[in-house]
Amino acid sequence: MKRKVGMVGIGLMGHGIALNIVNKGWPLRFLNHSGNQPTEDLINKGARVYEDPLKLSQDSDIIILCVNGTPQVESLLLGNNGMLSVIKKGTTIIDCSTAIPSSTEQISRQVESLGGEFIDAAMTRTPYEARQGRLNLLIGGKPKVFESVENLLKTFAENIFYAGPAGSGHKLKLIHNFVSLGFATLLSEAAACANKGNISAETLVDVLKKGGGYGAALDRIAPFITDGDVSRMKFSISNALKDVNYYNTMAQELGSSTTIARSLMETIKSLHDAGLGEEYIASASKHLNEVNK
Repeated sequence: MKRKVGMVGIGLMGHGIALNIVNKGWPLRFLNHSGNQPTEDLINKGARVYEDPLKLSQDSDIIILCVNGTPQVESLLLGNNGMLSVIKKGTTIIDCSTAIPSSTEQISRQVESLGGEFIDAAMTRTPYEARQGRLNLLIGGKPKVFESVENLLKTFAENIFYAGPAGSGHKLKLIHNFVSLGFATLLSEAAACANKGNISAETLVDVLKKGGGYGAALDRIAPFITDGDVSRMKFSISNALKDVNYYNTMAQELGSSTTIARSLMETIKSLHDAGLGEEYIASASKHLNEVNK
């Protein structure tokens, strides 16, 4: 029989994950939360709703976290009222959130001390691919733990990369997002400059697509540059700032260079501080010249 899956975080990414899990026959229960996307479709397919994270923890064999970041993960799991206080021996925690790796490593050790198992399964791609069951997962943890939940992960992932011990998936995710968000922000600044120089958006995108500027980031933000469409990169400026901040924290802890990362964080922070945190990063080209006069 398939193990019972409990999930916290039915947001833009989490909803697609949950839908694929329940569609493929896994028993699913999830935590009711104001940040969830509409969940009627999950309930209609047999998923159960829980109001108490501790009860959800007790009734689950596998717990998937898909929350905003390290503070939320630590708040959910740790302390006298955290989910770890009631987990059963053998419970597997899968953290799909974006988190600071040093915290992930500490949590993994604590889960194991309580008789549980842990992997970080950081995600790349967007809510569009999450709904299709085509996410990329970056795995950190013991190989045997990864293998024990691999069939579950395959319900919502197209590509799965094993990165190394616990925390490695989150390290690789932050490196990936630094590159991805860096490309997107650079392209947005270039588009803002092209606009000032009376270069048409369509011509700019065509030239970049046929040259060294082509890549996934351009595919995702080009629809906004040409038509004002953000649907290919629904990733908020506030989340971008959080991820780049986490990357800087990790790189500093590792003793690695942060020259470009600090500049990227300052650029994204300028958008956030201008009150644009809930807008998508794909729209940055619209605002950069105004924010950074």
